[in-house]
Amino acid sequence: MPKARIILGHGSGGKLSHDLIESLFLPLFINPILEARDDSAVFPLADSDKIPEGRQLFKGEIAFTTDSYVVKPIFWPGGDIGRLAVCGTVNDLAMVGAIPLYLSAAFVIEEGLPISSLRRIVTSMKRAAKEARVEIVAGDTKVVEKGSADGVFINTTGVGVICRGVEISGGNAQAGDVIILSGNIGDHGIAVLSEREGLVFRNSFKSDVAPLNHLVRTMLRTSQKLHAMRDPTRGGLATALNEIAQQSKVAIRIIEDQIPIREEVAAACEILGYDPLYVANEGKLVACVASEDAERVLQVMRKTHYGCDAALIGEVLPEPKARVVMKTRVGGTRIVDMLAGEMLPRIC
Repeated sequence: MPKARIILGHGSGGKLSHDLIESLFLPLFINPILEARDDSAVFPLADSDKIPEGRQLFKGEIAFTTDSYVVKPIFWPGGDIGRLAVCGTVNDLAMVGAIPLYLSAAFVIEEGLPISSLRRIVTSMKRAAKEARVEIVAGDTKVVEKGSADGVFINTTGVGVICRGVEISGGNAQAGDVIILSGNIGDHGIAVLSEREGLVFRNSFKSDVAPLNHLVRTMLRTSQKLHAMRDPTRGGLATALNEIAQQSKVAIRIIEDQIPIREEVAAACEILGYDPLYVANEGKLVACVASEDAERVLQVMRKTHYGCDAALIGEVLPEPKARVVMKTRVGGTRIVDMLAGEMLPRIC
């Protein structure tokens, strides 16, 4: 429509975001790589000799992804925009089974931002990159007038390599797969919200922002039957599962009692009127794993730092296609749709 305008909901990661991508960006940019609709692009590596070592392990494909971070505030309990920018891009690469190698980082900085704050952000990025074992090899800096940005915006782009035998995509989930969630949901969204709004609760909240590539490598060493993965960021667990169900043309059934969530986060969501299924996470993944390997994968995840609270939360079914349903605590069943509109603004 000629008078239609962008609204905040277009950046929520839910239905409005997906509608915008499907109606505007994909038709203009469409190509076989974009058609996979994954968090990272996967394409052949033109010259495998550029990989300095372990060439025999790689199948000649690289993963490439980019993302922008406009979170407000730029510091919160458990993280900041710098750590988020590194971990978010590392995790997008990891969700297709790639080994992240290199990142670029571009900054749009608001006039008046204290240099000490920028130093704190860049230091946090360095620490996160060291933890993930990636290198930041390129970047850019722009400064805009005061009032044109919320302190700083960051764009990061990442490149990784795909090992032989790894075929992970949101379109690869299969009926019979078991759904594994790596830990408690909602921590990041509630931590950012409470800091932004100055909300005081009896219990404090801490963001879960973390790089997940080492957890994914542990999972892949245990099983080659990981079919699909997503990190449930904007739009939360519900939106991530809907993306997999739609891409794979399968049904997903989850069990409410088996979804891990901290009591204090659940209580905060109840007070604020939020559904935890739609609250953002920045250090969690959800995976579709062949049933015969699921328990073994779960056990190795629970031995890791970022997977210690992992749980089996559901299964993949053949019908109804492209639909997510949940068995509730009271024994009923409800449809879990993709996030429509805006829930928690500016959390990533």
